[in-house]
Amino acid sequence: MSAQRVFMKGNEAACEGAFRAGCKFFAGYPITPQNEVPEYMSKHIWDHGGTFIQSESEVAAINMLMGASAAGARAMTSSSSPGISLKQEGISYIAMSELPCVVMNVVRCGPGLGNIAPHQGDYFQATRGGGHGDYRTITLAPNSVQEMAQFVYLAFELADKWRNPALVLSDGTIGQMMEPVDFSEMPYVEPPDKSDWCLNAHQEGRERHLITTIYLLAEDMAPVHERLVKKYERIKKAEVRYTDYMSDDAEILIVAIGSPSRVARSAIKAGREEGLKLGLLRPITVWPFPYGVIRQYAESDRVKAIVVTEMNWGQMVEDVAMAVSGKKPVHFVPKHGGLTFTPEDMLEPIRAIRENPMNPETLWVQT
Repeated sequence: MSAQRVFMKGNEAACEGAFRAGCKFFAGYPITPQNEVPEYMSKHIWDHGGTFIQSESEVAAINMLMGASAAGARAMTSSSSPGISLKQEGISYIAMSELPCVVMNVVRCGPGLGNIAPHQGDYFQATRGGGHGDYRTITLAPNSVQEMAQFVYLAFELADKWRNPALVLSDGTIGQMMEPVDFSEMPYVEPPDKSDWCLNAHQEGRERHLITTIYLLAEDMAPVHERLVKKYERIKKAEVRYTDYMSDDAEILIVAIGSPSRVARSAIKAGREEGLKLGLLRPITVWPFPYGVIRQYAESDRVKAIVVTEMNWGQMVEDVAMAVSGKKPVHFVPKHGGLTFTPEDMLEPIRAIRENPMNPETLWVQT
C-alpha cells in the first residue's frame, strides 16, 4: 500500500502498522470481532516478504509466534478474548524467554463465550501478565483507527527495545469502525539485527545461543527472576504514556481508555456547556500505568472527584484507586454485557457527583 492516507477499519489499520514496522510472520486463528486481521494478513503479508499461517488453534498460533521470534523475526498474532485466554501459557513462556513479539486483543464480552459485542473485561488479564508466573507485558490501549496502526507500529519497537512481549488492547468498536488513517509518520523499516541472541542457521564462529524457560534449581531461577524484575522496573520508569483533554481547570476528572474515552470527550464538551468543569485523563500505556500523573491530579486542590468509566464490572478503577490513595473520592460508572456508552450515560451520574462528591451510588470502595 503506497497511499499515505487511507480510509479503513481498525483491524486492517493494525495490519498496515505491522507491515510498516517490519512484521515478517503472522500466525492466527479466526474469532469475531478480529477476523479482519488474519484475513488482511493472509492477503497482503506476502507482498512484504512475510509468512502467514492460519494455525489449527490459538494454542498452536502462540507457539508458532514463539518459534518465529526466537529465530529473529518480527512476529505478531491477534485474537479476541477467549482466544487470548488460550494463548496465555505461550505468552508466559515468551515472557520468560525474553522474546519480543506483538499480540493484539480485540476484546469482546465475557466471561466464557459471552457475545461478540465490544467490552473491556480483559484489562486485568492484560495488565497483570495474564498467565502463570511473575511477568508483565507492555500494553498499549488505542482509541481510534489511527492509533490501531500507530500502536502496533510502536509495539514492535518497544518489544524489541525491551525483549518483551507487547500487547495492543483494543475493543470490538475500535477494531470494526472505519476512519481515515495517516501513515506519513510510519515509514517502512527493516527489522533490527538480532543475531547476538536469536536462534538461526548461522552458528559457525559464534557461541551457542540458548533460549529456555526452565531452571530446575532455585539458585539458577532466582537470578533470572531478579533480572526480569529489574527490567520491568526500568520499563515502568521509561515507557509510561498518557494524554489528557481539557484537564487544566477540571474539577471532575474522567479516566477512560478505548472507545469509552471517545465518548468521554463528547460528554466533556456537553458538560462544559452546563457549567461542569470536566476533563479527561486517558492512559495510553495501561502497563506501565500512569500512577504518578493521576496522583498529581488527586493531590490538586482544584480536583473534587475522579470518575472512571469502563465497559466492564470494574477493573482499571482499581489502578486509579491505588494511584489516588484516598486523597479524593473515586467513582465508577460502568457499562457491561456488551452495551456501550452515550455521553448522557456519563453525564447523568457526574451531575450527581458534582452535587455530592461522596455520592454513594457511584463511589468506589475497595474492600
